[in-house]
Amino acid sequence: MTSAPVSIDQHKVNTAANELSRPAEVSSESSAWTIEESEELYRINGWGEPYFSINAAGHVIVSPQGDRGGSINLHELIQALQVRKLSLPILVRFSDILEDRIERLNSCFAKAITKYGYDGCYRGVFPVKCNQQRHLVEDLVKFGQRYQFGLEAGSKPELMIALATLKTPGALLICNGYKDRAYLETAMLGQKLGQQPMIVLEQLDELPLVIEISQQLNIRPRLGVRAKLSAKGIGRWGGSAGDRAKFGLTIPEILTVVEQLKANDMLSCLQLLHFHIGSQMSSISIIKDALREACQIYVELASLGANMQYLDVGGGLGVDYNGSKTNVPASKNYSIQNYANDVVAEVKEACSAKDVPVPTLISESGRAIASHQSVLVFDVLGSSEVRPQVPFEPSSEDHAILKELYEAYQSINPKNYQEVFHDAEQFKGEAASLFNFGYLSLTERARVENLFWACCQKIIQVLRQETYVPDDLADLEKMMASIYYMNLSVFQSAPDTWAIDQLFPIMPIHRLNEEPTCRATLADLTCDSDGKIDRFIDLHGVKSVLELHELNHDEPYYLGMFLNGAYQEIMGNLHNLFGDTNMVHIQVTPQGYTIEHVVKGDTMKEVLSYVQYDSEDLVEQIRRRSEVSLKEKQITLIEAQLLLQNYEESLNQYTYLS
Repeated sequence: MTSAPVSIDQHKVNTAANELSRPAEVSSESSAWTIEESEELYRINGWGEPYFSINAAGHVIVSPQGDRGGSINLHELIQALQVRKLSLPILVRFSDILEDRIERLNSCFAKAITKYGYDGCYRGVFPVKCNQQRHLVEDLVKFGQRYQFGLEAGSKPELMIALATLKTPGALLICNGYKDRAYLETAMLGQKLGQQPMIVLEQLDELPLVIEISQQLNIRPRLGVRAKLSAKGIGRWGGSAGDRAKFGLTIPEILTVVEQLKANDMLSCLQLLHFHIGSQMSSISIIKDALREACQIYVELASLGANMQYLDVGGGLGVDYNGSKTNVPASKNYSIQNYANDVVAEVKEACSAKDVPVPTLISESGRAIASHQSVLVFDVLGSSEVRPQVPFEPSSEDHAILKELYEAYQSINPKNYQEVFHDAEQFKGEAASLFNFGYLSLTERARVENLFWACCQKIIQVLRQETYVPDDLADLEKMMASIYYMNLSVFQSAPDTWAIDQLFPIMPIHRLNEEPTCRATLADLTCDSDGKIDRFIDLHGVKSVLELHELNHDEPYYLGMFLNGAYQEIMGNLHNLFGDTNMVHIQVTPQGYTIEHVVKGDTMKEVLSYVQYDSEDLVEQIRRRSEVSLKEKQITLIEAQLLLQNYEESLNQYTYLS
């Protein structure tokens, strides 16, 4: 991927962008649909506040500074980027949102510290694993300078990033993860550069190596211990804590650390206690339970003579992906301010009870900082629908099964739809058996299946008017849904939707003043049955279909995936060799916006090189085969040149469809 800075105001491309704008006409059928109905349907006021909303024209509006700054029409932005020859899919990063998230987190802790008369301070760190992209990490360090915001590294490569990037005086560098000699030496020597590395012991085996290197380098390291709490989280990451957690020390192991450090005159090096209850904690009560236990460990370590100064409460601060403000996995039942208040109050109470000075508070809130700043916009390439023909009445010569199924179709009403559905399923199964034994023609079987889908379609219309859907019909909506084919790879751009059933808000970024009359699931470009999205946010949990608009063949249809700025880019893979998408960094200006950075997505040539193919060698092989085919008169010279031209041009093109 290549990066280039661009600085062009929005007004300079308005004319070109307007040429791509769709006409404002709205059909009479959808004219009654309101913006408020779209807001409620897609729940944008819940998960999108204060950054995303819908304007009167039915376009998604981005307000990167919340209610304190300007706004950007996302639909017009995408059109302007296409004028600049940036093809979809495009990942759009809003730098101002990243800055605002850092400011909000620090502001909430500042308010909590004032409210409870806390004598310490807050020094947040960003876990680099959450999003290692250079421009984002550099922005984060820049925006965090006034708060002495630091970084957390969980591996040697991340430590390399943090040491070179973090230049803020007083900012902490938390060193987590597995550590070998090179990791520990590099971290300790970082102190000589003016850095404040804090080496967190995750396993007891690390301690002898830390003591040995400290003595060899004559450097007294700043150490921490990660505790395995008995308190456990909930949801997908509930196993991050507890007795069998992957990382951390048990209480006996922590006491062993204290004894060995004391024996080596290094107990004063132990300054930090760290714990991690799990990512995306949806319930504040779970966080409070973990805090209570960790605070007691902290004050006990202080009483044993350790030079305790920091308490790192880890990650876990959740994101409200579905906007419900509940304790379901895709949401959270607390605000950032609630979180900060509980951390500060719990720590102060525990320290006051044991007359221990309060620590500097640290959190590793990566998801809550990085999620909102990123929006993936992609276009829909086409669709596949279940659209049965209007059935005609069978004649006296038609098979009995056709007559019975037609009578069932005609009889569907709000009182018998469940019974008719089961009858229709039985008739469909019997028709398949009759066909297999030669008693039903192909035409007759086709008519039976058409009638079956017509019954389902009619039953769906009844179900949509009902307040209760029977369990045996719960999947009918999904069964009848259209499939919208999206120009992206789930495995590259939203791997968590496939791997761990993560929910991200997905919605059209335009036409939101029109009623979405289609129910659909989404399928990606990969040749993999898992390359789909069929779980969508809903107030009461998860729904299996997404309400979308009918496709107009003469205009593009754009969807946006929101809140996907954490983990997705780095965890994406090259399934079917679909590479990184185009990416832009956008910053609000008084005139509109400026494109800070453009990072071009992978070309076919680049992704082929990742799997050890040399593009020049590939071209040469095609040239040689063309020459052989020319001699054998299987191809003309003009055809051979066209093939070579297309082959070479394709190698330098985007891996996605244009």
